Amino acid sequence: MATPGTGTTQLRVARLTKAHGLKGAIKLELYTDEPDMRFTPGSTFTLQVPRTSEWHGKKLELVELRWYNSHPVAFFKGVDDRSAAETLLKAILWIDEEVRTTPGEDDSWYDYQLVGMKVVRDGAEVGTVRRVDHFPAQDLLIVATPSGEVMVPFVTAIVPSIDPVAGVVTVTPPTGLFEEIVEVEPAQVDLTGVDLSDPELATIAGTDSGDGDADQDAIATDAPSSEDDSTDATPAEDPRS
Repeated sequence: MATPGTGTTQLRVARLTKAHGLKGAIKLELYTDEPDMRFTPGSTFTLQVPRTSEWHGKKLELVELRWYNSHPVAFFKGVDDRSAAETLLKAILWIDEEVRTTPGEDDSWYDYQLVGMKVVRDGAEVGTVRRVDHFPAQDLLIVATPSGEVMVPFVTAIVPSIDPVAGVVTVTPPTGLFEEIVEVEPAQVDLTGVDLSDPELATIAGTDSGDGDADQDAIATDAPSSEDDSTDATPAEDPRS
């Protein structure tokens, strides 16, 4: 959304998802952690709708926000029945917000504060924050790099510091997040010109085990057999007189 004025920006706070009941109520998908502050009676919202919509260029004024089974349901001025509510489905609600240069409580940041910041790793710039994607488990910084977009988990372990004055987001990502991990292949032996069918290669390969067998054969050859010992030990008979 365009910035409405100097020193202000616009924040996306909700999307209208489904008509609820017959009196114009509409269920919301919230994009804010502060619904009680954003959705007070009398609050006005800029609508993001197609140009062909009858609501294009108009604003909505909140009458009341209620909760049904943990789901937020809003009532707006001029939306008095289900038919009118259904013409607003999928519309996105935006509010005006003063630009902040410092984080809020518990070190929280608005998307517009982060978008455009340089992303630095080990002192070198690796990209620029393009947008912030929000998910139930965690938020992701979408970083534009020369090789494409990289999704960086927005957690302290990986994004330890943000300098709003310098416009720098420092990251300590795991290996492979910003570059492909190159696998080192084992060295290959050049066997060009080698005849693998040569029987001498098999002889060389079996040298270690063959030497032991040869030694045993040599020992067996040198040692006299028990049969020979018995023959030599028998005394010669005296000739008959």
